[in-house]
Amino acid sequence: MLLTTRTRMARLVSHTRVALLLAAGVMLAPATAFAYIGPGAGFAVMSSFLVIFVTMIAVAASILAWPFRALWRAIRRTGPPPSDIGRFIVIGFDGQDPALTDQFMKDGLLPHFSALAARGTYRRLQTTYPALSPVAWSSFSTGTHPAKHNIFDFLDRDRRTYLPMLSSTRIGTVEKFFALGKYLIPRHRPELTNLRRSKPFWTILGERRIWSTILRVPITFPPDRFHGAELSAMCVPDLLGTQGTFMLFTTRPSEGRFKEGGIRVPVEVRGDRVDTVVTGPDNGFVKGHPPLTTPLAIRLDRQAGCAHLTLGETTVALAPGQLSDWVPMAFRAAPGVTVAGIARCQVLELGEHFSLYVSPINLDPEQPAMPISHPDYYANYLAKRHGPYATLGLAEDTWALNEGVTDDATFLKQAHDIDDERRTMCLGALAQLRTGALVCVFDATDRIQHMFWRYLDERNPAHRREVPAEHRHAIRALYQKNDALVGEVLRSLTPKDVLMVISDHGFSAFRRGVNLNAWLLREGYLTLKDGCDGSTEWLRDVDWAKTRAYCLGLSGMFLNLRGREQSGIVVPGDEAAALKAEIIAKLAGLHDAAEDDIGVREAFDTAVIYDGPYRENAPDLIIGYNAGYRTSWDCATGMVSGPVFENNTKAWSGDHCIDPRLVPGVMFCNRRVEATGDLSIVDIAPTALRLFGIQPPPHMDGRPWAVAS
Repeated sequence: MLLTTRTRMARLVSHTRVALLLAAGVMLAPATAFAYIGPGAGFAVMSSFLVIFVTMIAVAASILAWPFRALWRAIRRTGPPPSDIGRFIVIGFDGQDPALTDQFMKDGLLPHFSALAARGTYRRLQTTYPALSPVAWSSFSTGTHPAKHNIFDFLDRDRRTYLPMLSSTRIGTVEKFFALGKYLIPRHRPELTNLRRSKPFWTILGERRIWSTILRVPITFPPDRFHGAELSAMCVPDLLGTQGTFMLFTTRPSEGRFKEGGIRVPVEVRGDRVDTVVTGPDNGFVKGHPPLTTPLAIRLDRQAGCAHLTLGETTVALAPGQLSDWVPMAFRAAPGVTVAGIARCQVLELGEHFSLYVSPINLDPEQPAMPISHPDYYANYLAKRHGPYATLGLAEDTWALNEGVTDDATFLKQAHDIDDERRTMCLGALAQLRTGALVCVFDATDRIQHMFWRYLDERNPAHRREVPAEHRHAIRALYQKNDALVGEVLRSLTPKDVLMVISDHGFSAFRRGVNLNAWLLREGYLTLKDGCDGSTEWLRDVDWAKTRAYCLGLSGMFLNLRGREQSGIVVPGDEAAALKAEIIAKLAGLHDAAEDDIGVREAFDTAVIYDGPYRENAPDLIIGYNAGYRTSWDCATGMVSGPVFENNTKAWSGDHCIDPRLVPGVMFCNRRVEATGDLSIVDIAPTALRLFGIQPPPHMDGRPWAVAS
């Protein structure tokens, strides 16, 4: 057992007390209009902070009922089926590119990958349509294509308002509560739902009493409930309830709001002190929902060249450019109750002006305010065993680097530190696992390639020639670091173990952005309201009574369909089919005159490429951009104005949201793998089941591979 029953009960009771108060307050605050699409890891940010909690009664009832449930399972269920396999281990490197892998192996830089390929299998791995992480990893876990697991993008649209919302998680609201003076007490708990459908293979394994440890696999928030342990990943929010909002405390005059996930906080230096507050989520316990805050006191010691930051009982001394370790933050929600978070800080300026960067406030894994693990205490267990760690779904702060608040060195430090946290968890779980499955996904490959591809690509508008070698070769260095991890895992294998090292997609340059909403406007498929110029975000300038098609998210185009969208005008059936065919024909080979290149290779009709019960939730078209292109930043945030094609000058210079045929992933295995045709990421789930002697369910689209003994 990971923790004793007594310790577990004490922590659950303690966490439940905080949870009940939060459910009454912080989680009841109404959502604001703030929403955000992240690049390549594009998403909507719902700035309401809601949570699902288990009450003390439910905890007690669950513990009291445990002996009876165990007895019932013993009577009802058989043990694991006969199997020749000991452990099934999957190491996922999100975004590892086969072309770079081939080159680095050829150069002798990846000896363990090369050894794995020589003794077993190395093949390309087909990704999903579209080639997005939430889609591909959902297909990995469920063995199904998107129309059966219901994840089509980072983002979906509200059909009533056309505004963005997360595609993977639905957060409910509390409608009824008791008023007690100025306080609000909920009468029911809000619902938090994972919208991914179809069972992941570890749930099916668990039904046969085969244990799985699942670490940071995307689209596991809220966590699955199964026979095993899981730490959630993509779409876990920060303490503000967003997908990552950094803060910049500065004496510099305001230069306008950040476009991407950041908040400026003006401060004044008085003598050698700065006194301010860090703002947390709204406190819905209190009428009017004032935001929770915690004091931040800063003492400037210019002679010593450092600043002393005090948050609660923690004081940290930082020289300019030094990134702190995790700093705890406590927000008082009600008498005797606090909401806990952790963040990292960096003094950016300590001269004429003072500036301080504070990373997104992660949920504190020792006392998370939202359910981020299964069992509930597993997140706490990992923190006690290995120390504090990032819990935010997209933990590497790409937004701060894109906005020029932090620099390359800071981003690399963050990314490698998070990668090291993951490595420690993975190797620790592997050492504890005797039989069953272990899956751990590492994000740094994806994040560093997004931000540092410009140094591989001299044609990129963001390319700079004079940079330190560690920045210029950051991607290569990370592949070598991944290779070293593969070596450690290989040394731990027994003859009965099966190891797969995979990526969900590859990578490409992102030099030019394509605003297909601007193209739809130009072609007459989208119309603006009178007096509007299309510069407002989230399609708010669109006249829906005259619009037939629009784009939202990183890869999808939607028809404004009558009976589906609130103000739909396109008639389903023949009219909709004809409109799709017309747009597909016009987009094929869409020409970028400035570069004399093709921006869009092909648009895919989801009615043709998808088959499953959730197809109606898909975009009507998936856009297959050419290499070097991607949806533009303006299009991603629902703006219509501006050119159809424009240069991408941001640090985010590599991407994979293009024609999926251009960005396959990789698959290494320590055994010989035989399969008819190409290998696909959708095949891994049924292969895992077959390895453990379980027949894959018929709804799975993937086909199990023949893995040699």
